[in-house]
Amino acid sequence: MTQPRALSFDLDDTLRDGRGAAEALRRTAEHLSVLSGVATNDLLAANASEWAGLWPEVEAAWELGEMSGEAVTTEAWRRTLAVCGVANPGLVRRATETHLAELLGSQRLYDDASGLLSQLDGMLPMAVITNGASDTQRAVLRALNLERRFDAVVISGEVGVAKPNLAIFRPACEQLGTDPATTWHVGDNLVTDVGGAKAAGLVAVWLNRDGVEQPPESAEPDLVISSLDDLRSAIGPLSTEARGK
Repeated sequence: MTQPRALSFDLDDTLRDGRGAAEALRRTAEHLSVLSGVATNDLLAANASEWAGLWPEVEAAWELGEMSGEAVTTEAWRRTLAVCGVANPGLVRRATETHLAELLGSQRLYDDASGLLSQLDGMLPMAVITNGASDTQRAVLRALNLERRFDAVVISGEVGVAKPNLAIFRPACEQLGTDPATTWHVGDNLVTDVGGAKAAGLVAVWLNRDGVEQPPESAEPDLVISSLDDLRSAIGPLSTEARGK
């Protein structure tokens, strides 16, 4: 496996630590409880139930840019409040605004992601390749101050194709000016990241933070790491020459 000439990263659960989402949801429910008179835990239970039914209906549309993240959030809260006996469009809008604001306020990078990106800044061309609606993922990138760190940002909702489709990896390589064979893609998902990257001819790096066992039917990663700290070691010594300077 040759040293990379460029790197691409998945966003969610690779660079972005999503564990703050649960607390953002609770704070939203607490706010709505005051306005609606419905108990916080009842709102949370209703939201979990309605979300379980809604997400399979909207996931593909959200990923392909056919439905915005704001629209998905609005529908989730409309259903949640309706189940709780509250039919109030104004309160649905308030719920959406509050939840989106709480989510953005909860955004954070994994510690190893922050460290790695700082170490690699200016050393290698880098891209982020992420599935999701443009409004959702752009807002996350801005909240994390990530857009400036990447030479290419490819969002499925903007290009109309989602991982693991190999077509989403091509724009990243084109923008980076690198050959897929010398571009390493790093992600936590064996299907969308590893399978997609390998199909597109990239070197696939599986970030297995939780040490889960790899299913035998899954695509075989070229490299397995348990932390992004391990990626820095695997890349080896770098100089600004890697950027063609």
